[in-house]
Amino acid sequence: MSTTTEQRIVVLGAGYAGLTAAKGAGRHHDVTLVAPEQRLLHRIRQHETAAGRGRDWPAIADLARGRRIQHRRARAVELDLDGHKAVLDDGTVLGYDTLVYALGSRTAWHGVPGAAEHAHPVERAAEVRRLIRDADRPGTLAVVGGGATGIELATELAEAHPDWRVRIVAAGQVGGGYSPKGRAHIRKVLDRLGVAVHEDATVTEVTPDGPRTTAGPITADLTLWAASLEPHPLAAEAGLAVDERGRALVDNHLRSLSHPDVHVAGDAAAVTLPGIGTLRMGCATALPMGQYLGKLLDGRTDEPFGYRYVVQCLSLGRRDGLLQLVHPDDSMKPTVLTGTAGRLAKAGIVGFVLGALK
Repeated sequence: MSTTTEQRIVVLGAGYAGLTAAKGAGRHHDVTLVAPEQRLLHRIRQHETAAGRGRDWPAIADLARGRRIQHRRARAVELDLDGHKAVLDDGTVLGYDTLVYALGSRTAWHGVPGAAEHAHPVERAAEVRRLIRDADRPGTLAVVGGGATGIELATELAEAHPDWRVRIVAAGQVGGGYSPKGRAHIRKVLDRLGVAVHEDATVTEVTPDGPRTTAGPITADLTLWAASLEPHPLAAEAGLAVDERGRALVDNHLRSLSHPDVHVAGDAAAVTLPGIGTLRMGCATALPMGQYLGKLLDGRTDEPFGYRYVVQCLSLGRRDGLLQLVHPDDSMKPTVLTGTAGRLAKAGIVGFVLGALK
């Protein structure tokens, strides 16, 4: 196991991976945590914020209390990997011995005309909440994306705002990645909440009046974009070795293959494990990566990173949920928990995430 010889550690990003890595390393090292947010974004609960049901999540300063962490409210805009420096948007240049790159992911527009101008990504959930609240009259919401984020957003909004018409638009099948039982329950809840489902409808353009798709136009007063995510581009721009999606290639200790003094965690990392495959983006993988790096940098482990999937879970409004059991490689098992049991299981997992950050 490595020693705890003091070093300057800079962590970029205060999401699930960055914050947990900083807290672990900050037990015996000076850590500079670079992130513009004052509070935890708690990304897996952004659908609640959009629906007006969210609350203020803990301040990063409170979560970092008791550790040797300095929180710099800024963004990293440039990396000098050879010079071991990170340049921030306020002009500060931070030197480091070890860099933890955990800038995560962001909404991917994929070049769809009008999407960035006329659609609202999940990252701007508070803006969506204000637009719904301040609207002159109830209208129509179109949620683009048939995966977990889109499903949670559509069901939460439909339940919280029954006077609004909610539509969900998917290029394929809504909930297509889940088991047949899981998909059937998702569809049942969408029907119960009155959500109109538009499947096999690839969005080709977004206009002020709603998305246009390969299956025809869909009228909407607000278009919400939950289609897919892409890694932050700074890793590739700085010269880290990346895969075809822009995720940094790492070894089994989450060190960059091209720059071993840089550790990468969360959505920014392309982590491939024997028998498991390349881990998907999400809180389920980001939090364990951050916890592992915290222990590694603090000298409490020198074992390689390991991970296996157990479940996937969904919120389906406040009264329903889905817990989908999966194999270690994330492929679906037939077993699901739904209804109150699924909701309580999801709430327990979300509570565990917040508890781990505290």
